[in-house]
Amino acid sequence: MNRNFRETLRYLGYKNQQADAAVAALMEECWEELEGAASPRSFWREYRLKIEENVVDAGVFRTESRSLSRNLRDCESVILLAASLGASVDVLLQRYGRLQMSKAVVLQAAAAACLEDYCDEINEKLKKDYLEKGLFLRPRFSPGYGDFSLECQRPILQSLEAGKRVGITLTDSLLMAPSKSVTAVIGISVRRGDCTVKGCEACEKKDCQYRRS
Repeated sequence: MNRNFRETLRYLGYKNQQADAAVAALMEECWEELEGAASPRSFWREYRLKIEENVVDAGVFRTESRSLSRNLRDCESVILLAASLGASVDVLLQRYGRLQMSKAVVLQAAAAACLEDYCDEINEKLKKDYLEKGLFLRPRFSPGYGDFSLECQRPILQSLEAGKRVGITLTDSLLMAPSKSVTAVIGISVRRGDCTVKGCEACEKKDCQYRRS
C-alpha cells in the first residue's frame, strides 16, 4: 500500500487495519479526482523570534504556549507558512457531500493526506535551503496543536497576505477557506535539531483519533 493510501486510512480512523475492497476502490477514485482538482499554493516569510518563559513573540503574533515554546527552543527566528490545495477541492467535496456521502468521507480524508504531503514537500525544500546557510529547522507546528491557540491564525494569515498570495480567508469562527488549508510555524536555529518529526509527534494531544502511533 502506498503512502497516500496509508495516510488516507489514518484520517479515516483506521488504526493498523486493512481497508476492504470497497474502501480501497473509493480511495483510488478519490485520489485520481483529487489530483485533477488540487492546485496547491503556498507562501512563507521569516520573522525574528523572542521567547520568555512560555511566551512566544514572533512579531506578528504573541501567545503563551508551553508546547510551542518547547518546539522552538534554541530558535532565534521562525518561518510562518500558509498553504492550500485551492478552492476546487472544496467544490469537489461539496459535490460528493450531496451526491455520495461515502465517497465524500473518503475524499475528505484523502484531501487531508494530500495537504499534509504537500506541506512535507515544502518543509523538505526549506530544510535543504536553510541547511546550505548552516541553519537547522524544527518541526512545523500549527495553531491548534497542543496549547497553541487558534486565535493566532488571524495575525499569521494577515502578515502573509494569504488572501492575495494563497487565496486563504478566515471566518469569524477561525475556520479557513478553502477548507484544505493550513498555517504553520517552523523554527530556525543554529543548533542541529530533528526536522523529520511531524505535527502528531510534536503535539501533546495523545488521545487524538487521527494520531500516528
